[in-house]
Formats: sequence, structure tokens, C-alpha cells
Amino acid sequence: MGFIRELTKNRQLYALAIPGIIFLALFSYIPMVGHLIAFQRFQPVKGIWGSDWSGLANFEFFFGGQDWLRVTFNTVYLNALFLVFGIGAALLLAIFINEAGSVLLRKLSQSLIFLPYFISWLVVSLMMLAFMSSDGLLNDWLGRLGLEGVNWYQNAKLWPFILTVVYVWKFSGYYSIIFMAAIVGISNDYYESARIDGATRLQQIVYITIPSIRSVIVVLTLLGVGRIFFGDFGMIYGIIGDNSILYPTTDVIDTYSFRALRQLGNFGMSSAVVVYQSIMGLATILLFNRLARRIDPDSKLF
Repeated sequence: MGFIRELTKNRQLYALAIPGIIFLALFSYIPMVGHLIAFQRFQPVKGIWGSDWSGLANFEFFFGGQDWLRVTFNTVYLNALFLVFGIGAALLLAIFINEAGSVLLRKLSQSLIFLPYFISWLVVSLMMLAFMSSDGLLNDWLGRLGLEGVNWYQNAKLWPFILTVVYVWKFSGYYSIIFMAAIVGISNDYYESARIDGATRLQQIVYITIPSIRSVIVVLTLLGVGRIFFGDFGMIYGIIGDNSILYPTTDVIDTYSFRALRQLGNFGMSSAVVVYQSIMGLATILLFNRLARRIDPDSKLF
């Protein structure tokens, strides 16, 4: 009865949520029926309900080799790099822009650092190709300095660092806007009291700004951790493509699943990989949310 009373009391507010609920149901929950393909010998002609069941055979095929270890490690490792350096760079940018004395400089900086977020990965890949190909700008600069050029697209060890730099360049401006919005909400009374006590600007940042936005940092970190098993397909495939030389350090679960579907036409195995990815992502977010709840109850997601 309490639930009915709550709906009746705030029916206007719940009515506003109906479009969002419908969207979530149509594009997030109903498509989960497709996970049944992971347990079938799926044939498009027969459909989901007409295909034969295969039990865990698709999972056995995936876990039977060594590829699942490689793509899992690459996915977690790359996402960990993106998470740490992406949020760290965004936090520093937000603090630097907030400390800028000129309003014009602050607005100009926000626009410039936010611009890369709107550039598609396809355009980014073409920019990188022009910059890092064997006869690209980077090797040209190295030659002018008397250094030997590097065949970037043939050296797999360099690409975790390269992809991290590209990710930070593209997304740090976006996340910095979130941090800046949180920083603006901090009361000036704290800073005035600190200045009266003789605190430097660095001390104000360390002891006032960062602790005051701690909950925002934790929430963004938790959201990133929740997707730590989900590789950015647009980024990885757009930049790396089908360059098998770079697979040892850049092949993630998403690109592996895509190639399994495209090259083998095996819907069941591709779906099994996605189910494994989803389960691991759910387990990760539950674990880290529980840790966050113990450390700082106000920062937990649920």
C-alpha cells in the first residue's frame, strides 16, 4: 500500500519518468533476450525460439583456448589506464581552469579542451594515420632531430601508451566539465577562511577543493570501474582495425567478439563472449560499490 500511496502522491513526477522507463525497457532490458543465443546453435533462419540448444558448448569453445585470457587482460589493462589517467587529467584540468584569474581565459580553455570530445573516432584514426605513419609528421620531426623513425603500426608494445594518450586527449575535457560543475558548488566561505588563516592556493586545493568533490570523483570512478570489462569498440577498431600485429596488446573483448561474428559467422560464440563480459562487469561494479560503501557511504551508487 505504501508504494501505491507514493505513486498517487507524486504521480506528476513519476509521469515525467515514463518516457525514460520506456526507453530503458526497449533498448536495455528487452534486448537481453538475445543472450539466449549464447546457449544455442543459432541459425538466423530458425530464429531464437527455433534454434537448437547447445548448453555451454559456446562457452567451452571460447574458454578452451588462450585468447580469452589475452583479450580479458587487454580489456582490463587498457580500461584501467584510461580510468586512472583520464580522471586524473580531467581533475587537474578542472582545477587549473578554476584557478585561472581571467574569465575570458577560463571560457576559452573550456571550449578548447571540450572540442576533441565531438570528433569521431574515424576522424581521429585518420589524424593518427597522418601523424604516425612511416612517413608521417612524427617520424619527420624525429628525422629533423637526427633520430631514427619508428614504425608505430608495427610495434605492439607502444600502443597501450598511445591509446591512453589519445583517450586522455579526447575525454579529459568532457570529464573536467563535470568536475568544474562540482567545484563551482563549493562555498567561498571555506576559501575565505583558509586565506585568513594564511593558506596558500595549493593548500586550498589540497585541503578544500579535492575533499569537497570527493564524492564526484568516487562516483565517476565507480562508473568507470563498472565498464572496465567493456572495451571502447569504436576507439579500438577505428584506430587499430584489422592490424593483427597489434592484437597482443590492443585486442579487447569487443573487437574479438566482432571478429568472431564477422569471420566465423558464429552467433553463439560471439554472444557467449558478450555474456561473459556482462557478468564480469556486473560482478566488478558490485564489488567496488561495496568497497565504496564501506569507505564512504555517501559516495556509493546504490
